[in-house]
Order: sequence, then C-alpha cells, then structure tokens
Amino acid sequence: MNSLFSGLSLFQAANSTGSMISTVVMFGAVFAIFYFLIIRPQNKKQKEAQKMIAAIKKGDRIVTIGGIHGVVNSVKDKTVIIKVDDSAKLEFSKSAVATVETRGDDAEAPAPAVEDKKENSK
Repeated sequence: MNSLFSGLSLFQAANSTGSMISTVVMFGAVFAIFYFLIIRPQNKKQKEAQKMIAAIKKGDRIVTIGGIHGVVNSVKDKTVIIKVDDSAKLEFSKSAVATVETRGDDAEAPAPAVEDKKENSK
C-alpha cells in the first residue's frame, strides 16, 4: 500500500510543475497580446502626434482638441497663435492641437482649370 501512495505523490509533484509551466506560458501569451494590441499601437500613435505637432508652421490650418478651427499665425516654443477670424487671434499650447488639416494657402487657392482635350485637338 505504501508503494501506491508514493507513486501518487510523485504524480502530483510532476502535475504541479507542469501546471506552473503552463501558467507562466499563459501569462506570457496574455502579455504578448496586450503588447501587440494595446501598447504598441498607442506608442505609434503618440509618436505620430509628436511629429505632427513638431511640423506645425505658419499658414497651416489646424483644429484644436476643443474643436476650434483656425490658421496658424505664428509658432513659439510651446505655444501656437491661431487666427480664427479677421481680427481674432488665440494662443494655445501646442499639445492642444488635435489635427493639422491642410496648408492654409493650398486650401484657399482655386484648383487649376482642366482643359478639354477635344478642344485642343481641333
């Protein structure tokens, strides 16, 4: 009877070691999933936002996180002065810029007229 119990205790010890290894593997898999689905994309998005803010220059059309649309009048170290109307200028922190839409001069310039090829061939 002693031999039967000694065999069971060895089986339980091996089973607990295998269980511990599978638990460690499972935690590693969960961490990898969190890294590739949450952490890595968030870091990419943050780097893109920093590049966008660093590239702001005079004449860019921007939208702030508060929803104010305007054209950049001047850029300082940590702030941006935005022209929102003919006489209204507001100063915002660069971190308050949500998006840079387009260059102000490009958006206001009319598109060049496209000539019809049939008229040119006659």
